[in-house]
Amino acid sequence: MVRKLFIVFVLCSVALYGCATNPVTGKRELGLVPKSYELQIGSKQYLPSRQMQGGDYVVDPELTKYVNDIGQKLAAVSDRKLPYEFVVLNNSVPNAWALPGGKIAVNRGLLTELNSEAELAAVLGHEIVHAAARHGAKGMERGILLQGAVLITGIAARGSNYENLAVRGSQTAAGLINQKYGRNAESESDLYGMKYMSRAGFDPRAAISLQEVFVRLSEGQETDWLSGLFSSHPPSQQRVEANRVTAKTLPESGELGVQRYKDKIARLIQTKDDYHAFDMGRKALSEGNVKEALTLAKQAMVGEPNEGQFHALVGDVYMKQEEYQDALTSYNRAVELNGEFFYFYVQRGLNKQKLGDQQGARIDLERSTKLLPTAPALNALGNMSLAQGNQPEAMKYFKDASTSNSEPGRQAARSFVTLDMRQNPGSHIKTRINLDKRRYVIVTVTNPTPVSVSEVKVKILYPDPQGKALEMAKEVRGVLSSGKSTIVETGIGPVDDPKTLRYMRANVLKANVVE
Repeated sequence: MVRKLFIVFVLCSVALYGCATNPVTGKRELGLVPKSYELQIGSKQYLPSRQMQGGDYVVDPELTKYVNDIGQKLAAVSDRKLPYEFVVLNNSVPNAWALPGGKIAVNRGLLTELNSEAELAAVLGHEIVHAAARHGAKGMERGILLQGAVLITGIAARGSNYENLAVRGSQTAAGLINQKYGRNAESESDLYGMKYMSRAGFDPRAAISLQEVFVRLSEGQETDWLSGLFSSHPPSQQRVEANRVTAKTLPESGELGVQRYKDKIARLIQTKDDYHAFDMGRKALSEGNVKEALTLAKQAMVGEPNEGQFHALVGDVYMKQEEYQDALTSYNRAVELNGEFFYFYVQRGLNKQKLGDQQGARIDLERSTKLLPTAPALNALGNMSLAQGNQPEAMKYFKDASTSNSEPGRQAARSFVTLDMRQNPGSHIKTRINLDKRRYVIVTVTNPTPVSVSEVKVKILYPDPQGKALEMAKEVRGVLSSGKSTIVETGIGPVDDPKTLRYMRANVLKANVVE
């Protein structure tokens, strides 16, 4: 049925949208994703994408304004008019990405690797073309054609410690910003990005120097961080030479803006070591080195006292040490400095729980889910609702949280199954009808859930030789552990024609969770 609906969807899409002309290349191509959906998906996924990548860089608002101004100059001369937006993300990994609909982000870590305003324009122009030439939309179309669904993946967002906490829906954002563009798409972005640079008054030769920088950095080093920026077509000498050829076709003029760029990123350069200390502190805490994490966090705060992430790391250390009041002070300061980052509210909410402030905890946790739905927040909210006797609400929170591949997500999955098993055992315990070597009907009962169950009762529906519908009930002895299967013998047989199995059904009537 699903397959039939998918085929109908594709056929209807082709009938409605069919072939279209690419606004950048002028080529005819299949267009299954309309512009309205590009705009919708880009707008919807822009916030969670940014949140998973560390949130917006708010310490220096003038820097974001500067990057946006450069981006808008390029967008004004692009071949496709979209509601372009440009932000700087609080992430040390050198990376940039574009969502469908013109939603573009560049990490502060990339800005410190560039040498001029024109090189920044080369990066932004490259990303503008990805949006303008529908490269992201084509990725979604491939998802439709190959999978029957718009791109929803579990790809982790590079350079982030938060993506594994996100629940289903937000994972779409991770897939979009990490999708692999093909060689042709990257070549198009290089070519037309340079043309946009020239039209906007920047020296297009900066695209050559940009590629040379990344080629040099990639030699003999781990290049995973480069793949985020250049996807499946990483920097190469071939790409440098292609940009040289393109440059010869463009006017030999345009701004480089070396000193102006240095002035604009001065604060980033001054605090680069502070953010490195923070990154090392976060790593130390994840490895259980609490004392080292605190030292590094406080070191970072000396150089940049207005960075909320640094205060949150101090809070995380205090919370780890069960010094909840000190942790609260740090989280409060983090929220004061940046009230639009989900992580600060999650941690402050969990900390308030420890202090017995249930109402304050709920407010913070709910606020965090508005910015980015995550397993820690949703699991905690589920436990709160359960404690208040609101089981339906608790189950909804647990179910949503369970889509995350994280420890809070797994905890939520266990809680949801425990609550739902009594009412809907057949939704969790799976059955499969088959024949044994003697051609007698057997039922394989499988427990794919994260909990163990007992007293499993299975109902088998089957026809007698005259075609009359019969049924029987069988019990599974003992405990069926998580991930295990067992065989239930029915005594039905021998069956001469295996096609008879088509008319048999097995349903789980009962299963009790083993506490």
